[in-house]
Amino acid sequence: MNVYEIKSMAERLDGNTYPGRGIVLGVTADGKKAVAAYFIMGRSVNSRNRVFIQEPDGIRTEAHDPALMKDPHLIIYHPVREVGRGLIVTNGDQTDTIREFLEKGLPMEQALRTRQFEDDGPNWTPRISGLQSPDGSYKMNILKAADPEGTACARFTWEYPAIPGLGHFLHTYVCDGNPVIPTFQGEPERVSIPADIDAFTEELWTNLNENNKISLFVRYTDLETREVEQRIINKHC
Repeated sequence: MNVYEIKSMAERLDGNTYPGRGIVLGVTADGKKAVAAYFIMGRSVNSRNRVFIQEPDGIRTEAHDPALMKDPHLIIYHPVREVGRGLIVTNGDQTDTIREFLEKGLPMEQALRTRQFEDDGPNWTPRISGLQSPDGSYKMNILKAADPEGTACARFTWEYPAIPGLGHFLHTYVCDGNPVIPTFQGEPERVSIPADIDAFTEELWTNLNENNKISLFVRYTDLETREVEQRIINKHC
C-alpha cells in the first residue's frame, strides 16, 4: 500500500454518487498558486434548491426558488470568507465562528471546539472546515458524531505544508446510503492539483454525479501577487 499515492479528483469522485459536500485545498505544481475548491450536492428538494452567490469576501448560498425553501438553518450560509490574507472554507455557518475567533487572534481549532456536527439525525452530517494560509499551507478539520445516537462529538484537525502539486480532499460522506449515509472516515485524501483553473473546474464539475451535484466554487490565488481567479458553476443558473 502506497500511503503517499496521489490521485486526480476525477479518480477520487469516480463512481461515487454522493460524497456530499467537499473541500479541496492545495497548491499548483509550480508552487505559485494556492487552490481552494468547495462543492455542494443534495438529495432532497430543500438541499437541491440552492445556488452560490459571489460576495466581496467570498461566497454565500441562496435559495434558487424562495418558495421551495423549507428549513434554511443548514442550507443558507457563507461557505467561503476571506480573513486577513487567509481564506476560510466550510460546509456551514461555522465559517463565521472561525472568522470571529481568528479576528481575536485565536486559532481555528479553538473556534471549532464551540461547534459540533449538524443536528440532522440519524445522519449527523459532519461539519468540515479548511483554513488556507497566505503561504499556501492549510489546515482541515472535521467534527463528526462519536456514536450512532449523536451523543458526543469527535474532533480531528490536520495541518499540511504547501507542497507543489499536492492537495487534500475532505468530504462529508463516504458514499450514498439508505437509510443512513456513512460519514467520512480517515485522513483527507491526497489529490493532484492542475495548474489551470478552468481545467480543474471542469474536472470537478464533470465528475460530480449529475443527479446530485448543485454548485461548485474554485479559487486560485497567486502566492506572490495575491491576484485571485475564481469560478462559480450553479446547476440552477
